[in-house]
Amino acid sequence: MRLFGSPMSPYVRKVRAVAIETRLDGQIKFVPCRVREVNNELRNANPLARIPTLIRDDGQALYDSPVICEYFDSLHDGPKLLPAAGEARWRVLRTQALGDGIMDAAVPRRDELSRPEEQRSSDWLKIYVEMIGRALDQLDREVDVLGDVSVGSITIGCALGYLDFRFQDDHWREGRSRLAAWFDAFSQRASLARTTPCQL
Repeated sequence: MRLFGSPMSPYVRKVRAVAIETRLDGQIKFVPCRVREVNNELRNANPLARIPTLIRDDGQALYDSPVICEYFDSLHDGPKLLPAAGEARWRVLRTQALGDGIMDAAVPRRDELSRPEEQRSSDWLKIYVEMIGRALDQLDREVDVLGDVSVGSITIGCALGYLDFRFQDDHWREGRSRLAAWFDAFSQRASLARTTPCQL
């Protein structure tokens, strides 16, 4: 299998972390690429030309991090990272959605800040900051729901790692000691330690 992505992307990190947790990482060749660069192989595999994109051994492509993570979870015999049914499944999916939502605000926020100052939208920047803040506050209140390792907790870990990587001056830990303590401990897992964001 081949995984197209940037080592700076929190979505790609999430997929790579799940591959490590499911012990599939040795079966996957990582193909570094940048979203803004023309990559015909990526574009041919995924008409959206977005990362992460996984090309399976049978040549079929899967894209979007929740889909790829669920696929990986279907391939191993160990404890599942996404429960099959019941309240546990909905809890993990909800947590994954919250983590993806933080990324969905943080990534375009970073893109907006990379524009010349006169072209930035202060309204959108405010919206992104407020969205992230509300999500972090909820996670601090509900940190116990993160529980054992799951697709949800991995997503939250990658989202918080991206905030550290791109927005160090935000000091998101302030006033959120429970979430900060959880993240500091969770970051010690091999799946996160081995996928720390880095420049291409």
